[in-house]
Amino acid sequence: MINPFDDTYFMKKALQEAEAAFEKGEIPVGAVVVINDKIIARSHNLTELLNDVTAHAEMQAITAAANFLGGKYLKGCTLYVTLEPCQMCAGALYWSQISKIVYGASDEQRGFKAMGTQLHPKTKVIGGILEQEASELMKRFFIEKRNLN
Repeated sequence: MINPFDDTYFMKKALQEAEAAFEKGEIPVGAVVVINDKIIARSHNLTELLNDVTAHAEMQAITAAANFLGGKYLKGCTLYVTLEPCQMCAGALYWSQISKIVYGASDEQRGFKAMGTQLHPKTKVIGGILEQEASELMKRFFIEKRNLN
């Protein structure tokens, strides 16, 4: 039997969150946390709304998932995020001991890989899922932002 709940399915859910961020004037990054094919946290960037540089989609998702699970560790969970996590988010993901991170677009300048940030040794990472869609949304956001200024 084919499982309809694959990485593409959950990345589409993260992209819906990124669209919500876009509509609020936030940098369009969305995230969902999944355990046993069930979404337990949904989030998107809220840095502008909350006036908080730490209010990245991943940080919001980590907190929501930990609250749902009733503990600080996200073992057995997968984070789906539309953009490669930055070093701040990667550090938080390290401490959460999340089992898997799946991201859409790479961040060649500010992503955790470019910054040399380590993840937990047991964390699996997959990049490039719906990369084109995630990249296009990001490009559209910054084009519109430049045209408004």
